[in-house]
Amino acid sequence: MRTGRGTLSVAAGLVLVALASVGYVLPPAFDPPPLKADPAFAAIPPQPADELRPVVAATPVRREEISLPAEGQRLEGTLRVPLSPGPHPAMVFVSGSGNGSRTEFTPQAEFLARAGVATIAFDKRTVGYDFRDRDFGLLADDALRMVQYLRTRPEVDASRVGLWGVSEGGWVVPIAAAKSTAVGFAVLVSSPNVSPLRQVAWALNEQLLRLHAPIGARDLLTRAMGGVGFTFLRYDAMPALRQVKQPVLAFYGTTDPSIPFVESTKALVTALTEAGNDRYTIRFMDKGDHAMRVNGGPFTKGYLETLANWITGLPGTARPAAHMAGSTPVQRFEASDVPAAPWYAGGTMLGLTICLAAVGYVAGPVAAMVVRLRGQGSRPVETNARLWPPIRRRLRRMAWTGLGLLASVVAFIMLLVLFSVNQAGAWPAVLAGWLVVRVLAVLMLVQEVTAVAAYVSALREGMQPTRWQYVAIGGVLGGTGLLLVAAAYYGLFAFPW
Repeated sequence: MRTGRGTLSVAAGLVLVALASVGYVLPPAFDPPPLKADPAFAAIPPQPADELRPVVAATPVRREEISLPAEGQRLEGTLRVPLSPGPHPAMVFVSGSGNGSRTEFTPQAEFLARAGVATIAFDKRTVGYDFRDRDFGLLADDALRMVQYLRTRPEVDASRVGLWGVSEGGWVVPIAAAKSTAVGFAVLVSSPNVSPLRQVAWALNEQLLRLHAPIGARDLLTRAMGGVGFTFLRYDAMPALRQVKQPVLAFYGTTDPSIPFVESTKALVTALTEAGNDRYTIRFMDKGDHAMRVNGGPFTKGYLETLANWITGLPGTARPAAHMAGSTPVQRFEASDVPAAPWYAGGTMLGLTICLAAVGYVAGPVAAMVVRLRGQGSRPVETNARLWPPIRRRLRRMAWTGLGLLASVVAFIMLLVLFSVNQAGAWPAVLAGWLVVRVLAVLMLVQEVTAVAAYVSALREGMQPTRWQYVAIGGVLGGTGLLLVAAAYYGLFAFPW
């Protein structure tokens, strides 16, 4: 007896509704509210003219390659010293996340050195720093080694040696400044000042909005983030910031899609106020992105001049006429924290689910092959020979669909990362990728329902599966069932599409 299409359609629809409900009912939910307007950020004055005065960057520069011992390895860097009479103020560049090659700072280091500021740019350590484990205190110690080295140089004014940190470096520099009074000043560029998880979640939401991506894509990624157990993601920047007593210059770009610049500024002001430190200067740079560039090209207007004039003017420039100035920043949504995933949705359980599904998909084809090689055994040969091939073909298609879904999810995430950097004209590709993922999920659901119906019908018609056939059927149906539950949790069946 065969199951009718109408019955199968109803069954598939009911299962779809049940799986869609899973995505709505189970935690964690992530829906950042709009950020309430703050009058303090609506009436920011323009930058003072003396900060933007032209800088003559024409001093000859001497370059030296340096190598300093550090914990677990040596740090390689490039020292640039102005050849004009000193002693000169000096600064160490601290990288953001990633490999952190010294070459990324070459344009700024050259400009500052020619403007009279000695600089060191060094390669970030490779020992004790990776995707999963990041010790910001260890990175701060590396930066302090560079500061101490600069203070030994006769060309350098030891009282004016500071640190410059971008992005992740904004968590590192305050730790170093709080640890040592040898740090004479701090420059923070696109410094998040909130936890890494809040920063990444805000950036994800902001970039997906700019990509016009479906809301389900955000839910997929934030639920995945909630299951990540990296301890550094919940680092609290405030304790270190509250101990910073040195002059601080902070830059934020008004088009930066990577950090919540309004809340980052509030956190910085709050911490410095609690520290009793009123020597801070915060500048919002028009059209500036995360690296203070315009669309990844030239530096935003006034950034290099402000940086050079502030450093060379210390200590006088440490007390500005206006703490905050520049272009008006507009942050649309709050930087909400991503709730930790429940135990059944953590990284370990997700990995176990994928491994079990993969084992099932491997066991299914292998068992089916064994059945073909060994024949039907003592079971009813004619009945099994007639009913088994259609089931085997369904199992094979299900295995390919499941593997295709896993591959498409990975490819979709990579697509989002790629287009988050270059967002021009990306939304059609993002929408198409999301539709592919959703269609494959629904196809996998339909295949599961129809395969179960076909198996039940075969049993009613007298099929007596062999042990290997049980392995094949159980492996593929079980693996697909696990993936369906995982897909439901990550919102692949949620409405609207």
